Amino acid sequence: MSARARAGAGDHWRRCDDARAAGTAPIYRGEPGYRDGLDADNDGIACEPYRGQ
Repeated sequence: MSARARAGAGDHWRRCDDARAAGTAPIYRGEPGYRDGLDADNDGIACEPYRGQ
């Protein structure tokens, strides 16, 4: 089972690096673990890949 499939409603990531390490990034609005504080550009996708990585 993938990390995304195991993600539960109580998932909360302090930082995007934590979500990436758990294999649940990017996180889309409405999915467990999504919160506005992780969505820097407010496009509904938190912890999305960025240039240079």
